[in-house]
Amino acid sequence: MNQSRPKVKKSRALGIALTPKAVKYFEQRPYPPGQHGRGRKQSSDYKVRLLEKQRLRAQYDISERQMARAYERARKTGEKTGEALVVELERRLDALVLRSGLARTIYQARQMVVHGHIAVNGRKVDKPSYRLRPEDVVAVRERSRSKHPFQVAREGGYALDGEVPRYLEVNLEALAFRLDREPNRKEIPVVCDEQLVVEYYAR
Repeated sequence: MNQSRPKVKKSRALGIALTPKAVKYFEQRPYPPGQHGRGRKQSSDYKVRLLEKQRLRAQYDISERQMARAYERARKTGEKTGEALVVELERRLDALVLRSGLARTIYQARQMVVHGHIAVNGRKVDKPSYRLRPEDVVAVRERSRSKHPFQVAREGGYALDGEVPRYLEVNLEALAFRLDREPNRKEIPVVCDEQLVVEYYAR
């Protein structure tokens, strides 16, 4: 799926709102885009599994290669593969920057990391795929704190849409958060039937 598609159209195609802006459009037109969006017939089992995989990928804005690698790591954990996969993705630095309220969307969170605004345990980390461990502390770097997006975050401007997950301890005033423990799948706010994703890769 083309990663540069307009977010609203992509949201409608996948059946999930990928940005706050997409929410109202999605509520008005909760069917796939295109001339025949309303009347599409039931998909094959393969297409259903493919769609679910694409939905999960889109919520973390990752490539197919990154998704496949995460699946392989999850498969080797000894836990339920589907749940382990979502937990694996949730531990990404960009995902947790989003959950903490430091960013409004996964796209903004990724940009913050790539541009070097984020530190983990006091050291700059510019890889969105960096996987956090319990007790890791993430903070906006001192030189970046005066930038407008972080001023908005400090005032809670990005944290209005939902509660902070229990596995995070957040201090927006300090523009920092800590991963207290491993996320639990039931607590992770992604829309996905991960068993279908497992079936897609196990085919």
